[in-house]
Amino acid sequence: MELLRSHLSRVRIPEPTNRIYKQECCISFDTPRSEGGLYVDMCSFLAFGKDYVQWNYEKSGNPVYLHIQQRRKAVPEDRPLKKPTLLAIGVDGGFDNQEAEYEETHNIVILPEHVSLPFPSVELPEKVRLAVDTILMAEGAERKEQLSSWTADKKQVSAFAMNLQQIKSGVVIPPSGWKCRHCDKTENLWLNLTDGMILCGRKNWDGSGGNNHAIEHYLATKYPLAVKLGTITADLESADVFSYPEDDTVEDPLLAQHLAFFGIDFSSLQKTEMTTAERELDQNTNFDWNRIQESGQEVEPLFGPGYTGLVNLGNSCYLASTMQVIFSTHAFCTRYHEKQSLELAFKTAPSDPTVDLNTQLAKLGHGLLSGRYSFPVREKQDGIPPRMFKAVIAANHPEFSTMRQQDALEYFLHLLDQVERSNAGKPESDPSRCFKFCIEERLQCPSGKIAYNKRSDYILSLNIPLHEASNREELEAFHRLREEGKLEGKEIASEDIVRPRVPLDACLATFSAPEEIHDFYSTALNAKTTAIKTAGFRTFPDYLVLHMRKFVMEEGWVPKKLDVYIDVPDTIDITHMRSKGMQPGEELLPESVSTGHESEAAAKPVANEDIVSKLADMGFNYFHCQKAAINTSNVGVEEAMTWLLSHMDDPDINDPLPDEPRNPNLQPVDESSVETVISFGFPEEMARKALKASGGDIEKAMDWIFSNPDASSSGDMEATSSSGQSPQDTELPDGGGRYRLMALVSHIGTSTHCGHYVAHVHKDGRWVIFNDTKVGASVNPPKDMGYLYFFERINSNP
Repeated sequence: MELLRSHLSRVRIPEPTNRIYKQECCISFDTPRSEGGLYVDMCSFLAFGKDYVQWNYEKSGNPVYLHIQQRRKAVPEDRPLKKPTLLAIGVDGGFDNQEAEYEETHNIVILPEHVSLPFPSVELPEKVRLAVDTILMAEGAERKEQLSSWTADKKQVSAFAMNLQQIKSGVVIPPSGWKCRHCDKTENLWLNLTDGMILCGRKNWDGSGGNNHAIEHYLATKYPLAVKLGTITADLESADVFSYPEDDTVEDPLLAQHLAFFGIDFSSLQKTEMTTAERELDQNTNFDWNRIQESGQEVEPLFGPGYTGLVNLGNSCYLASTMQVIFSTHAFCTRYHEKQSLELAFKTAPSDPTVDLNTQLAKLGHGLLSGRYSFPVREKQDGIPPRMFKAVIAANHPEFSTMRQQDALEYFLHLLDQVERSNAGKPESDPSRCFKFCIEERLQCPSGKIAYNKRSDYILSLNIPLHEASNREELEAFHRLREEGKLEGKEIASEDIVRPRVPLDACLATFSAPEEIHDFYSTALNAKTTAIKTAGFRTFPDYLVLHMRKFVMEEGWVPKKLDVYIDVPDTIDITHMRSKGMQPGEELLPESVSTGHESEAAAKPVANEDIVSKLADMGFNYFHCQKAAINTSNVGVEEAMTWLLSHMDDPDINDPLPDEPRNPNLQPVDESSVETVISFGFPEEMARKALKASGGDIEKAMDWIFSNPDASSSGDMEATSSSGQSPQDTELPDGGGRYRLMALVSHIGTSTHCGHYVAHVHKDGRWVIFNDTKVGASVNPPKDMGYLYFFERINSNP
């Protein structure tokens, strides 16, 4: 006890603002339930597993720790199971109610002697007792950072309910025996509250549900509200009312009146159908991962190093699938596991390692690759929860910091951007470089002269040319059969649906095929004209990532997912896609016009104003829209938006347009416009630069200035009409163009922001499926259903 008293100065009583970690080690995935328990530093309130607490003592000098140990209680075998009644995690009625019970013990441990004192004990100093009580009563920082509830928000009263117009058509709804007006569906039926039409609901991504007749009726009539038949009982609040224009389940305060209009006595109806929330809950409860990705095949569970699952923190499958692939690459395994021990990562980390990306990547890499947390637990594995890593990588990001589903592509690009920043100035240790490559674009105007553009990227985004489907004859026959079935009122079974099969080679060909660039300003002709653009790889990355553009925008900006299969071979050779650079006899477009014309002076495409204005109308920054249009060669709004969404977090997104001439005198601006901008208090240098970037438009120039507060003349970039190799090119990896498919991330659902992501990785000579905590030997990897494909250069690993 005297030893403890001598260290009281290193014991703190937590303040309300202190973050207290007591559920997970900050540098490993040890918990109070691990062997040895968890040690909470009573000065910093960081937690450490038994193998790591000594490191913290040596680094911080803090000797007093609260040791928390949880041991599993014996559970009677005949304990009845409870079915969850709430779509939530960690709350009464939610999931995880079947979790085993644990008995928790506490001790005060003093290092380095490892003296242990029991708690509670009246013999302990009051300061220690108060500090421990505060720690135990506080909500853990891990818990605060994890929004675990998926409980839906309280239903809002529909804006259309109070003044809903109902049509007197003589329709009387019987109390049972309902059927869709347009098909034979007798379940998932919705009564439109305007005209009394009974129609089936939407078709689910797995083929179940209805035939979309209710939503199609709304699109044709604009009648806003429908109630689900079978959910109406005497308790009208439990009825499922959906508002199509509000796209949500709503409350209809006048539902009894609206039902009575069609002769429905709600007091006599019994509940026969699930509400939308209950169906969602049921689907989550009965989630069958084998059926979704492996066609019901029996999958052998795998355990050991490299076969560790990741706990779904709530719609975090996009993170789990991406990180499983990332840590299957040689570069990330080497950087964050093989060549960097946890001890080294911790010793070089700031005082709080929970907010250090390098430490948390090392922690995640160790957790996934060491095998320490991959062992059978009741014929499966528990996996590891990447809470601290998610909190660090998503810090201050408006989307990734939420519990909503996200686009795996956007997350992959955001992750690499953060990794690149954390390794700034140390390119040799930056593992994100293994994905990076340089693209060279060649533009030829009618004068015969050439311009070259260069840009770097981490992914190659490919259009899917449906007209190149290899099963065209089969598709045509299917479409004829479907039309005949519609005339006869017959449905085609989901297993009989024929989908286009497009070869990957055809998708790659769309990237390198010549295309026309309209409104290209030629300095040789001193006029706008149409140029021909071709593109090729200037460097080949160690790992080539292909993004399949399965999500397209239909008329009216309605997103649609292409129902298509991509035939992907195990190996590809893209050697022929390497750019040749400037060839003998080619003449470059001049850097500027000789007439001093006050228009575009650079030998590059200018942003198409129609594309820019449409993107700006959606709320995007005008200058960013210009960059997006230029970097996609003014192909179209959809391509520009895809580029913009993928590069919004780029560190150079606010840099001046790369096509600006280096010499400011090559791009004159109107002096009166310069004076106007200067009159707002901005320096002349910045005024000229902003006007050049915005084409002389003062309003757009002001927008550019506010988007680039640190802009200065030193930030001007060189024009890229030369094909000479830049220093950036030499820093990128390069090699042969032969690749082997090593992983894919597939997606199930109607949008990248909903549904489910699963990863398949080729490891140790076999395909492995990673579906959150479930890891197994893949029986039938869905190579034709990928959203992201990862190819490894053949012979790239030592």
